[in-house]
Amino acid sequence: MKVQCVLCDEVNELEDDSLQAKRLRNRRIYMYLCSGCYDRIDNKTRERHATGSFKLYDAKKKKKDLI
Repeated sequence: MKVQCVLCDEVNELEDDSLQAKRLRNRRIYMYLCSGCYDRIDNKTRERHATGSFKLYDAKKKKKDLI
């Protein structure tokens, strides 16, 4: 199966029997990232976490006033 990286447009070949290929076929929302882009994003994210100022915020649901 030929796949294209979303970020750098590199075309790679995946085995048809692999789990990643199955996910891409059955759930079209999944995006393919080449190993270079995946590693780069992983390293940048770990660097941001290491700074200590990186916070994940939960989306708060708005309560409707029933008055």
